[in-house]
Amino acid sequence: MQEIIPGVFKIGKRIYTKSLIREQTGSGENIIKDGVEFRNWDPFHSKLASAIIKGLKPNLHESDVVLYLGAASGTTISHISDILTKGFVFGVEFADRVFRDLYLVAEKRPNLAIILEDANHPERYLRFLSSVDFLYQDIAQKNQVDIFIKNAEFFLKENGFSILCVKSRSIDVVKKPKKVFSHVRNELEEYFTIVDFKTLEPFQKDHAVFLVKR
Repeated sequence: MQEIIPGVFKIGKRIYTKSLIREQTGSGENIIKDGVEFRNWDPFHSKLASAIIKGLKPNLHESDVVLYLGAASGTTISHISDILTKGFVFGVEFADRVFRDLYLVAEKRPNLAIILEDANHPERYLRFLSSVDFLYQDIAQKNQVDIFIKNAEFFLKENGFSILCVKSRSIDVVKKPKKVFSHVRNELEEYFTIVDFKTLEPFQKDHAVFLVKR
């Protein structure tokens, strides 16, 4: 098993994180036991996993404090929790229908706290956290870039890194994804340095991620 980036391991074409806690056997994911448990990180169910498989190096470290916007049911954030063995991750999610699943993930993980709130209004959860080392956003809304910039201004440390997951069809259903991604790049360059960019085919259609530095 090869560690390809801090906290992420590869066997063949699959990537894994080392389980922070012992997972329930009914979770449905592939687990390798080698003294400790390694959880398969499925690129078809996680945009960050697909980006890493395609060569992204996210500059995410074990002691980082992370703000995750759009945590959904908790798949990707649980793997980030695995990586942050000395850090902490705050997850923000607005949809009631998935928050229950997210809660079940968070209650087992000592380095994960979740907030039921709208990421359009970072001032509403300002009292729960201060500055963070890393910002991760996966929100499929038309104004997803504005949400990202606003939260970075509130919370991201100077020289901190961020990942924005872009779903092109959520921004403009008519324009070709390539044009949408180009427009997003231009918006981000007004506030950040673009470190890397990956489209996510064949794992995620019409999606891309930007790695940026403040």
